[in-house]
Amino acid sequence: MKGQIKIIKFKSEVLKNNPLKDPYVRDILVYLPKGYTMGYSKGYPTIFLLPSFGNNNYSTLNNNPFSLTIYQILENLIERNKCVEMIIVIIDCFNRFGGSQYLNSNAIGNYKDYLVEEIVPYINSKYNISNNALLGKSSGGYGAVTIGMQHPKMFKAIAAHSFDSAFEYCYLPDFPLAYKTFKKEGGPKKWLTNFWKKENKNEKNDFTTLNILSMAAHYSPKPLIRDKIRIDLPFDLKTGELKDRIWAKWKSKDPINMIDKFKSNLKNIDLLFFDCGINDEFNLFIGTKIFSEKCKTFGIDHEYIQHDGGHFNTNFRYSTSLSKISHCLSK
Repeated sequence: MKGQIKIIKFKSEVLKNNPLKDPYVRDILVYLPKGYTMGYSKGYPTIFLLPSFGNNNYSTLNNNPFSLTIYQILENLIERNKCVEMIIVIIDCFNRFGGSQYLNSNAIGNYKDYLVEEIVPYINSKYNISNNALLGKSSGGYGAVTIGMQHPKMFKAIAAHSFDSAFEYCYLPDFPLAYKTFKKEGGPKKWLTNFWKKENKNEKNDFTTLNILSMAAHYSPKPLIRDKIRIDLPFDLKTGELKDRIWAKWKSKDPINMIDKFKSNLKNIDLLFFDCGINDEFNLFIGTKIFSEKCKTFGIDHEYIQHDGGHFNTNFRYSTSLSKISHCLSK
């Protein structure tokens, strides 16, 4: 690696009293390109990279022998004159529910405010920055799209890979498994406690169950009572019947519905790019296609690419998103 990584221990006031009592002092990973200097008059385009579900900032680096890290991808692009030098900031929003949708939640904490009110202003004040972009995959892509559409003045570009959307296709098929698991284990609270006690936390059924519980904590949390965390599941724990009122809360957070409210904001974003694999295991190619069609209906400039891959092992797609962000932010 030709650039350098700075590790900043950031003490968050927003997360200080989070209901899960998760750490509020967290590392921010900041990649600075080889030629970085505070004296560069143009400043450096800066990408805030949001980890996917099940990952923190360190695991997002994907440091394994079969694929390049996002830093290596960027430096290869710079060498080929496909990208300008950029800063990449990777934040950590991991929590006891396994990951973040980058929302404010009574059950988890205010991770949207953590990013928008603390991290971005801090990075902007500390480094020589020109413009900001949001980038993420899966849950991170969901955060990039939903936060980006709400804050068009803060982020000039949005890029997302396989972002959560069309919830009836990506979440609903997993409800029966989560229902059976919770019923067998004596409820969500007991299951979650037992999950964190397990030596092997990588079983597929556990991941699916944790994901559904985490989404409920994000999309349908209930107000705290005497610091007690309360969550509404979208199905009845006795019968498995879908709860229409709770499901409606989930759907209100679906990007294909949120776009109706924030379409004007998206028209003020200089770059809106997203892609998805036709073989995505969570059926996200449906939601991203619907989102693209709604963008067309509303006259929102965007670019959507449907590729041949699935949901996993697609970090190579960063070469496309980084190039597009670079072109946009360096104009």
